[in-house]
Amino acid sequence: QVELVESGGGSVQAGASLKLSCTGSGRTLINSYGIGWFRQAPGKDREFVASINWSAITASYAESVKGRFGISREHGRNAVYLQMNDLKTEDTAIYYCAASPEVVPSSGEHDYKFWGQGTAVTVSS
Repeated sequence: QVELVESGGGSVQAGASLKLSCTGSGRTLINSYGIGWFRQAPGKDREFVASINWSAITASYAESVKGRFGISREHGRNAVYLQMNDLKTEDTAIYYCAASPEVVPSSGEHDYKFWGQGTAVTVSS
């Protein structure tokens, strides 16, 4: 079982930045997994935000966050990060990280086998 923990959420004003972290809980190592970030806004379906493969060679982004968000990973810290810049009110959501055994995970939720509990991001105008 892979246990994921997200952190770094909070309440900020539009234009600000936040950096979310996804780590393995306890002895869980996530370095061999592709990791995706998804988000779910109030009243909406969960949607793909970004993903990175296990070697950090391949990263993908949703069109809505391209140029503002950056995904990275640090194997030495067993962590994956989502740097979010120039936040907009429409970025308000619960953000989830998820682990995929796929070599290059897609944007589809079906690729991801393990999910964290989420961290809340609120952006006010």
